[in-house]
Amino acid sequence: MTANQTTSPNPLAMSGVIWLQLLLLGAIWGGSFFFAKIAVAVVPPLTLVLFRVVIAAFALHIYLLSRGIRFWDYRQHALGFAGLGLLNNVIPFSLLFIGQTALGAGLESILNATTPIWTVIIATFLTTDEKITANKICGILLGVVGTIVMIGPGVLTGLGGPLWAEIAVLCATLSYAFASILAKRFKGIPPTVTATGQMTASTLIMIPVVAFYNGVPDLTAPSGGVWAAIFALGLLSTAFAYILFFSIVRAGGATNASLVTLVVPVSAILLGTIFLGEQLGLKDFLGMTLIALGLLTIDGRVFAALRKSQKA
Repeated sequence: MTANQTTSPNPLAMSGVIWLQLLLLGAIWGGSFFFAKIAVAVVPPLTLVLFRVVIAAFALHIYLLSRGIRFWDYRQHALGFAGLGLLNNVIPFSLLFIGQTALGAGLESILNATTPIWTVIIATFLTTDEKITANKICGILLGVVGTIVMIGPGVLTGLGGPLWAEIAVLCATLSYAFASILAKRFKGIPPTVTATGQMTASTLIMIPVVAFYNGVPDLTAPSGGVWAAIFALGLLSTAFAYILFFSIVRAGGATNASLVTLVVPVSAILLGTIFLGEQLGLKDFLGMTLIALGLLTIDGRVFAALRKSQKA
């Protein structure tokens, strides 16, 4: 195997384990919409971002200590961690939470699902090993269409939202795309360390931001249920989720990692069905089918096997 083969992530290099990690991450981030909706109704968006990254950073540092990993040994990557913190947490978390106060969840999900499009475009210009392919474009477009179908006519209720909120969410997706490209530079670092560095930097950035805009957070304002949602955001949807995310980036590349935003709407709807008693309709099944077909198109192996069997 050549050096080029080992360092060129492409859809065919996505192993079954990576796909399982991607689906698990999508399920976790699908749940984050529930937690955020509960918390942002009580906690100001910027303060919620601070709570989220502080809890995640604290948990990750405890995890590293329990594993005997010295975070200080990676201090030379401090500037890179700060860049990741800005692009992957501070900017997108803030913009998404702010947008969520004015947009319907359906429209926000669709806008968020455009992340792979921006990622594949940016990766084409900023990387040498992740270029635009017909499989990627067709698969991503199928996924976005599937997301729109799943949301259905209800998305029209969100189109009346303010333009600034829609732009905020789109800017968040662009920030995620650039963060995915930057994360490729941390391949030699354990995902747990990268996640810890990112969250630590995000915490240090958000403390003065929140102090300036919102003042000292009122820890008594959130109820027990709201605090439960905040801790779920910090521990599950952030600390654990970003360990998975950086693992996927390291093994499968930035574009493949960004595909998680196509899985998120599916998991959000399924979670609503399981825990909120919502009913699955025809549009839900059709949308999920389109998203699955999109992911299969990007993966390519099923269609390659079919072509091979036809030639045989």
